[in-house]
Parts: sequence; C-alpha cells; structure tokens
Amino acid sequence: MGWLDQVGDQVDTLTRARELQESSRSAEAYRILSDVLATTNDRYARADALVQRLSAVVNLGRTAEYTRAIEEATTAVRDLAEPYPHGHLHALAALAAHHQGALDRCVMHLVRAARALGAVSDPDRDTAWGWHDLAMAYSYLSFHGYALGAIELARQLGLAAGIPAETFAAPGIRLRNAVALDHTGDSDGCLRVLRDIGSDLKQFLHAGQAGRLRPSSLAAYGYAAARQAALGDRLEAGTDAAPARLLGHGGDSARARDMRQLGEVCLAIAADRPIEAVSRIDTVQVSTETLGAAEPDRLRSIALGRAGDHVAAHRVDRRAFRLAAQRNDRLRDVYIDGIAARIDHEEMRREAARFEGEALTDPLTGLPNRRRLERYIAAVMAQGKRVVIGVCDLDGFKAVNTYHGHHSGDLVLQRIAGVVNRVMRRDDFVARYGGDEFVVVLPGTDMAEAQEVARRIKSAVRTEDWEALVPGTPVGVSIGFAEVAATGPDVPDALSVAFEAADREMLRAKTRPRAS
Repeated sequence: MGWLDQVGDQVDTLTRARELQESSRSAEAYRILSDVLATTNDRYARADALVQRLSAVVNLGRTAEYTRAIEEATTAVRDLAEPYPHGHLHALAALAAHHQGALDRCVMHLVRAARALGAVSDPDRDTAWGWHDLAMAYSYLSFHGYALGAIELARQLGLAAGIPAETFAAPGIRLRNAVALDHTGDSDGCLRVLRDIGSDLKQFLHAGQAGRLRPSSLAAYGYAAARQAALGDRLEAGTDAAPARLLGHGGDSARARDMRQLGEVCLAIAADRPIEAVSRIDTVQVSTETLGAAEPDRLRSIALGRAGDHVAAHRVDRRAFRLAAQRNDRLRDVYIDGIAARIDHEEMRREAARFEGEALTDPLTGLPNRRRLERYIAAVMAQGKRVVIGVCDLDGFKAVNTYHGHHSGDLVLQRIAGVVNRVMRRDDFVARYGGDEFVVVLPGTDMAEAQEVARRIKSAVRTEDWEALVPGTPVGVSIGFAEVAATGPDVPDALSVAFEAADREMLRAKTRPRAS
C-alpha cells in the first residue's frame, strides 16, 4: 500500500499539487495546498499537504517562511507510523537548513531522512521523490557521492513506479559536482563532467524524450552548456540544445532563476564580451547556495582573463578558491558520520532509559545485552510470530586489539553497533551478546529474507571507512541464521538450540572463501 492510498480526503487535489511542483509551478501548488489545509480534517491529507507545501516554500526560496513551514509539517507527521512522510520532511528540512547556512542542522536532517526513507517497506513514487529531494540536499552540501547514490536509488524506485528514467536525470547534481571541481582548480575535470551532461541531453533529444524532462532539469542542462562554453568549448546555437533556449525554462524555481542570471554571464564570456560579463556579475543577485559561494568570483576571474587583466583575474580566482575551501572546512566540522554517530548514541540512550534500574543495556555500545535479548525473543514468540535469529561475529577484531590496543577495539565495537543498527528494518532487534559477537532478531521473517538482511549488514560493514579508524587492519563480519522453532514453556530450550545452529552457520561462513 502506497502513501497516498492511506489519505482519505482530496487525493486528486494533492496529486495535482504534485504534478504542478514537478512542472516547476510551485506557486500554483502552494495555493492549492493552502486550500486543502483550510478544508480537510483528515490527518493524512493534512500531513501530506504540509510536507508538500514545505517543498513549495523551498522551491520558491521563501526563506522567511522556512521555520514555520517545518514546524507545522513536523507537528502533522509526528504521530504517524509511516516512515515516508518523516523521510521526505527531513529531506526538505535539510534543504531549508542548507539555505539558511545551518550546516550542522542540515546534516542532522540528512541522516534522519536517509534512515526514514530507507525504512519504507513498500516504496512508491512518493518515496522515489523523497530520495530525489534528499539527493538534491546532499548535492547542495557538496556530498556528491551521497547525492549520486541517492538519485540512482530514486531513479530505480521511480522506474518501478512508472516514472520515466529521464525524470530523475538530475543534471543539477552533476553540474554542482562539475563547478566544485573548477572552484578548486580542476578545470579539466569540470569540463569532462560538463561534456558528459551535454551528451546525456543530446541522447534525450535524439530519442525524442526531451519533452519529458522537468523544466528545472532543462535549466540545469542550459547552465551546464553555457558554463562549458565559458571555459572555451564550442557554443551550441540555433538548436534545441542551445543554452540560451534551455535557460529560459525552470518556471518559478529560485534555483532556476539563479542559473538563468549566471548563465547569461557565461554566454557573454563565450561570445567574447568579457566587460559585459563583469558588469552583469556586478548586478546579479543569486543565492550562494545554488552553485556555491565561489561561482560568481570564478566567472569574474574567467571574464577578467578574457579581457586581458590577468593580475586581477588571478586575485579574484584566489578569492574563489578560498570561498570553496571555507565550505570544505565547515563541512569537515560536521562530517556526516559524526552526526550519524551522535544520533545513534542519542537513540540508544533513550532506549536504555526505558529500562532504568535494570541491567539490560551493554554499557560500551549502548545496545541491549543478552538478558534483554532473551526477554525480547520470548515476548515476540509469545505473540505467535515466527522468529529468525542471526549471530554476527567480527572478522579481524583480534588484529585490531593486537596492533592498536583495546581502546581502538572498543571504538570498533561501538562503530559496528551503529552500523548494524542503521541497516536494520523497523521491527528488527540488535543486541551485543558478548565480546565481538552481536545478535540480530528478525520477527515475522523467513530464512530467505534473513539472507537479504545479512547482505545489507555485510555491505554496510564492508563500506565503512575502517582505514581511518584502525589503519592496516580491515574489519569484516560473518553471519549465521537459524529459526527459533517453539512457543510457550519450550522457548528457552528452543532458543538455545537456535543459537547453536546459528553459531554453526556463522562458523561455516568464516571458513568459506571470500568473494574477491
């Protein structure tokens, strides 16, 4: 069941608002959504309208309304069990926080958005758009790798929901990656990415699919072509790929307006009118967040160089480089894994507080301990649910303690606890069983589903940056699963049997050859 299937009022109107926003007509969508809020008593319809209206506010660049819009949407979705509205709300709140310059708050929202959207059990087209908006937020914050991963997931979910692939082409994400390269001195790398963006557009045009591209995407394609021409490549003219024509798209999007103004500067440079380009830069007012604070100065430097004033061009280029470096320094202070670890700690501490007075929590990792694990399994099985347990044992942990000491070993255990906890589904349970052994409990799950959970855990552990924490000592995980096959008074014995079976499977996994 998709998200809109649960909305009981004005679904057609809410769908229409979505279509308007996808067509970069956010002002119209805002008015429609305000009418819904004035007439509905359905809590799902109200939550959807408020999340969508926040999207419209962000698209329109109405920064004065951000705080109130976020507060109203948060209140509306707070008591909803469905993860989608929470995830999309946090993705939009991350965009708003980014525009307000609150980088730590922005990254906090990014982490929460990814977790909530990842917990959606039946992803639909709305979930795909949530991942799209999260990808945009990653991109604006210069987390380009995360952005590309999120937009690819949005594309896959969109295809499954009948959304054409070109809808999530997202040239703006690669465009920001390109100009970021140029801001830090890699103009050749910038040109390679810009040329790839142009090639994609030509493929869409050749296939007759350009009409399906979103107006904001067309504006991004236009700026990519204009920026490429400003760096010296041949300028397209008189075709559907001409940047002047593409830059006219974008509707009422604040970001498209920014690209339109800066695109005209690029076209003046490409047309060998550098003095006009400098004059335009002096008059444009664009958000520093659309393409980075360094972009106007970088364009000024290119224009001054074309005009022959190389001393001034060099001076301005150095200023552009410093602006780009400042952003990197600020990002380093709120690096996304640090924020994620803080959230893990807060969530584990809140969970532990529920059982205050009882020794049910592992003090090192904050996870439930063996005693609480056994209580949890017994409670789940008393409800008649099928239960699969998995034993997870770390690979390479002995070497960590040998070469880096037990303090580093403790840090690895804490990191593993957070990594495993993050990839679990909403109703799954994770505990530290002892030493470097963790146990996951999967209620209502069969063995085939358990293998998919194992794949996710292994992938998350494998991609963690262990080299930065314990250089030269890679960390992995071996996992074995077994089903607990009893209810009532036989649960303790059945649990013991299942643990032994899972432990044997884990040991077999350790001895299997690793895939290269």
